[in-house]
Amino acid sequence: MAFMPKAGENARAGRGGADRTATSGAAPDAGHTPSGGQDGEAPGTPAPGTTAPADVAEGFEVRKDPKGFQVAVRKGWQRRGANGQGQVRYVGGDYELLVVPGRDTTAKYGADPMAYLQNKEPELAPYRSSSWASASGLRRIDVGRTAMAEGTFSWRDGSGREVYVRNLAMIHQGRYHLVLVIGPDGGRREVDRLYEQATSAYRPG
Repeated sequence: MAFMPKAGENARAGRGGADRTATSGAAPDAGHTPSGGQDGEAPGTPAPGTTAPADVAEGFEVRKDPKGFQVAVRKGWQRRGANGQGQVRYVGGDYELLVVPGRDTTAKYGADPMAYLQNKEPELAPYRSSSWASASGLRRIDVGRTAMAEGTFSWRDGSGREVYVRNLAMIHQGRYHLVLVIGPDGGRREVDRLYEQATSAYRPG
């Protein structure tokens, strides 16, 4: 069972990331240390909740998904069932929590979560193909025998909107579990908060 560290402690997001323009397909710089920034400040420690085993902040709840995992989401968010890409979505306004519970295997994609996140994860294909994109806070996390990687990404989507994304890739029993929070670039604080709650409470099935 993996227990996530506090999201954001060593991965504060900011525009000082690995900015990339007109370099579609390039992988972000995993050695970069983000500079941080006012809009990317991670929120404080969540208030204790009553739902075991995870403590969640006020306004959040831990949901046990039909796909076997559990994750913390804002109360009132709507669940969208698994689609053809194996993605489960929880949606609230302009923000979205996307979970992919074990679709991809290490047998196919290798056992390096950082390489998978940077170069192979399908959910980050828009980042890799965007003419304007940036990345920061890239780091690998090893907790016992569980290997994970996380990063912060921004890109301009097909409609011209700038999006801000926090992404975790975790290996569990030879499969990749993904947790992403996606929101508008102007809502970085809320994305950080949603991501912290989701990753702290996430347990694979």
